[in-house]
Amino acid sequence: MALRDDCYDKVFPDLPPLSIGTAGVAELGRCAALWDGSALEGHEDESGVDAAWPIFGQFVAHDITADRSPLGAARRSAAITNFRAPRLDLECLYGPGPIGAPYLFDRHDPAKLLLSSSGVDVPRNREGIALIGDARNDSHLLVSQMHVAFATLHNRFVDELRSAGCGEQELFDDARRSTVWHYQHILLREFLPQVVGRSLAAELIEDGPRFFRVSRDEPHVPLEFAAAAYRYGHAQIRELYQVNPHYGPVPLFPDLVGFGPVTQERAVDWSLHIGPGAQKAIRIAARLPGALLHLPPQISGVRSDHDLSSLAARDLARGMKCGLPSGEAVARAMGITPLEPRAIGLARYGWVDETPLWLYVLREAEMLCGGERLGPVGGRIVGDVLVGILDSDPESFRAHAPDWRPWLTGNGSFSLAHVLLARRASALADASQSRSADPES
Repeated sequence: MALRDDCYDKVFPDLPPLSIGTAGVAELGRCAALWDGSALEGHEDESGVDAAWPIFGQFVAHDITADRSPLGAARRSAAITNFRAPRLDLECLYGPGPIGAPYLFDRHDPAKLLLSSSGVDVPRNREGIALIGDARNDSHLLVSQMHVAFATLHNRFVDELRSAGCGEQELFDDARRSTVWHYQHILLREFLPQVVGRSLAAELIEDGPRFFRVSRDEPHVPLEFAAAAYRYGHAQIRELYQVNPHYGPVPLFPDLVGFGPVTQERAVDWSLHIGPGAQKAIRIAARLPGALLHLPPQISGVRSDHDLSSLAARDLARGMKCGLPSGEAVARAMGITPLEPRAIGLARYGWVDETPLWLYVLREAEMLCGGERLGPVGGRIVGDVLVGILDSDPESFRAHAPDWRPWLTGNGSFSLAHVLLARRASALADASQSRSADPES
């Protein structure tokens, strides 16, 4: 997320910032012994979380503060987004809609989102630049394929509603609402319990946020969330991904860097990333895969040998620039006993200060929850903000129709697997039908 002073605020504005200085942050960010997880990955380092979920988390992050900068702006590290009220409404898919952004929609069926002719990629101009509502969703293959999956879901709702007799004038709005509410259901009922734990998720769903409330007059995103706690997902990225049966294992960067066409040969087989037998995300800990410690220039905007080519250094520097308090200070403000310095484990690297909030959230998850989910500080920040954003949106299902239930599957249940595996299931059914019709089969 690009950060602007008028877009963001703090949950705990009275807490003093952790003053450690630029040199201290750079030194900690360069500490390879702390961050480098490339040699550690093995089955013992994997979590019980399917590999698709951190990618969904990134997709959600882009949605909360949709990027309305010119197409391709996300490729420039200095890009600034035009802020709008924080919403979980898939504006990254829809932009300003069929009238405001007709290039996002199918000219022959304007209620539908436009996809590539193969159906496995977003539409692109002749230079390969993605024509999508948020250019950040083209930063790497996995997130662009997540975008394709939700665009395909919207188009499926168009077909379903049209078959049910929905009028053409209402079709786009009804399909969009159905897509968004099914997405919000996934976030609230499936993603949230997995990230913060079932007990805290149930409390948030029942009682709402404790520390964070979105003002409808002055909407903002908390810096403790955007610049620290929600960045936990960086630690879940695998060193290598098997993209489909014929492509992989490869690292996220540089092999899966985006900003170019996706062929059928590189399309993600989501059955390898979610569901039985899927690859797993890495346990949350204070370490990152090599791909994120050496970001390509297309992502970082700097040379590969620059300090800020490391996502660890970038996240630490962002927290300092935003004036974030220490993790221990936030814990005390929440009435939570902070982790002991020996549990944080930074003394061995010569660190004598309290802990940057992002790093504290990672260590808390590792020490208290085995890296499977966030701990009490990180979980409360993330849960409060996600539920608070839903509660503040008068068009969310939680605010507008709290008794609503998903209807696409016909039984009231709906999951991310339904979104990601729908296209594969359709392809398998088509192949089976072709074989049964072939007398030689």
